Amino acid sequence: MNEKSLTQKSLQNFLGKDDEKIQYLDIKKEQNRKKKTIVDVPKPFLKWVGGKRQLILQMNDYFPKEFNKYIEPFVGGGAIFFYLLPETAILIDVNKELINTYNIIKNNVSELIKSLKNHKNEKDYYYEVRSKDRNPEEYNKLSDVNKASRTIYLNRCCFNGLYRVNSKGQFNVPFGTYRNPKFCDEENLVSIHKALKNVLLINDSFEKCLDFAEKDDFIYFDPPYVPISRSANFTSYTKGDFGKEDQIRLFDVYKNLDERGCKVMLSNSYSDFILDLYKEYQINILYAKRAINSDGSKRGKIKEVLITNSF
Repeated sequence: MNEKSLTQKSLQNFLGKDDEKIQYLDIKKEQNRKKKTIVDVPKPFLKWVGGKRQLILQMNDYFPKEFNKYIEPFVGGGAIFFYLLPETAILIDVNKELINTYNIIKNNVSELIKSLKNHKNEKDYYYEVRSKDRNPEEYNKLSDVNKASRTIYLNRCCFNGLYRVNSKGQFNVPFGTYRNPKFCDEENLVSIHKALKNVLLINDSFEKCLDFAEKDDFIYFDPPYVPISRSANFTSYTKGDFGKEDQIRLFDVYKNLDERGCKVMLSNSYSDFILDLYKEYQINILYAKRAINSDGSKRGKIKEVLITNSF
């Protein structure tokens, strides 16, 4: 079935039902939501700047109690998906390497684990692996499994767990000198494999969610933030930047979803631009720990916004 033709009714048939998977999700959701704790697995398999795992317990009271399907157009590390563990979900991201990695975990986790076990936490080896995308012809010869393995390995062994690429789309984060980075977390990968079993994964821009979103669906946006200072705009996880025009396009999508009767939530920086753009909606304040700064004394809590419509 062509993904463009999927509707709410056909989506469930496309994804299917699996009693084992549903039972697994129910157990994990009970641990998460009812006990208000965060389970060890499944959890994000990548370190992700701006990842929401640290904010989940602040966000918990703002999540809708009930919704139809869950859609996340900037899935990134997937912390909210792994917390909510919805039975029906669509995860979207414009980052091709990221979606490939999700797909490999979903469809070929055993081969991925074998590949990850071959990596080494050594500086020269790290730069050898990192350099593979400098030659597009050679890089394209890599299997999807090996590309996914490379993505996880580099992310887990690089400085501060950044996922950053240059204007050519080449991964450019230096070696991280960790003593024992866990780049092959077998238990977590198998757990994620189960959670993704019936999830639709799409490599596309955030606007793709408009092809699927219907009344009472829950859509969560976690876009690249509006920088609050020059130094804050330190990373790009795709080769294109996400500027103010993109933020306005995103607002238009948010408003469209609101008008459809969807339950919509968006995270962003506490900035005058965002506060003014979303002034007609409910703006909630969260406090996040700033983890990326070359000066450790300047790492601390900063304000973020969590914007919701009426649900």
